[in-house]
Amino acid sequence: MSKVLDHYKYLHTIPELGFAEHKTAAYISQQLKHAGYQVTDNVNGTTGIMAVYDSGKPGPTLALRADMDALGHIINGQHCAMHTCGHDAHSAMALTTAEEVMQQHLVKKGRIKFIFQPAEELGTGALALINGGVIDDVDMIIGLHLRPKDECPKGFASPAMYYSASTTITADFIGIPAHGARPHLGVNALDAASIAIQAVNTIHLNPALNYSAKATRCICDAGVTNAIPAKAHVCWDLRAPTNQAMTELKEKVLKSIDFAAQSVGATVDAAVTKEIPAAEINQEVTDIIALAIKDVLGEAGLKAPIHTPGGEDFFNYPRERAQVKAGFWGLGVDLLPGLHHPDMHFDTDALEIGVNVSKACVKRVLG
Repeated sequence: MSKVLDHYKYLHTIPELGFAEHKTAAYISQQLKHAGYQVTDNVNGTTGIMAVYDSGKPGPTLALRADMDALGHIINGQHCAMHTCGHDAHSAMALTTAEEVMQQHLVKKGRIKFIFQPAEELGTGALALINGGVIDDVDMIIGLHLRPKDECPKGFASPAMYYSASTTITADFIGIPAHGARPHLGVNALDAASIAIQAVNTIHLNPALNYSAKATRCICDAGVTNAIPAKAHVCWDLRAPTNQAMTELKEKVLKSIDFAAQSVGATVDAAVTKEIPAAEINQEVTDIIALAIKDVLGEAGLKAPIHTPGGEDFFNYPRERAQVKAGFWGLGVDLLPGLHHPDMHFDTDALEIGVNVSKACVKRVLG
């Protein structure tokens, strides 16, 4: 009997933020060791886990990757961690797949690796594990993500998820404080921030591209209402369908921010604080995943590849290690009302499908 729901239900009760997934990692590690894997804990000083089984026979090394971290939310004025992106489900499916791969003796050649990654939401978890060497000897890596119902309902799966590039830019505007009655003696940092926000909104790339650049945070307070604020902090979220388009968008945003500050006599310290590359997917791996989906759901259950403006730090793996063939698929689970929504929920019965498709991938590569 599959344990995927048991694993999911427990992991859902212990949501932890990026690089602080201590309870989550401890539970997963214990289960993997019990299943018979060679387990490496605390990869590169993080909460990351790598589990390996070597068949002892020549063949490729296949890695299946799952993320572990929850999202930070503010609910009723309180900061909390919540699993509203489905990473607990991803970990539950990968863990169950690992158990059943051993129980059913599915690896006939080569090696299987299971990578449980921290801090996907921070955009730095994959890089930390890459620097820890987890895929230096990997030939192929596969990841997956739950999908919203309107994109891919339960009973369907997509063999390829083409994620967009995602970048975060922060800027600290510095002006000169002054009395509200004498604004000519100061430089209003809030003016600089607001001009920068509007300037970024006027940026245009090729309209055929699905891109965006928008302010998502603005913090400015002089402490009183009759003083000119000298500091303002703004954050922008950028999306672009290709890495080339993101490079152009970043350059234009940074220039707009700088010119906006200069226009009112303020200074600004702007920086790229997070970057996630656009999807780089190998067609051979996509074909394997498509066959695995059909093995489980039949021809009718196979959806076309999906393009999404979302970002996924999984794609640091093929970007940093070009020799690794990467595939990433989407699982329909009737997820509503949407990812990252505080009320996100889905049909947990679909997790069994995720396990079976993952096992079918293993059989096709290492069977």
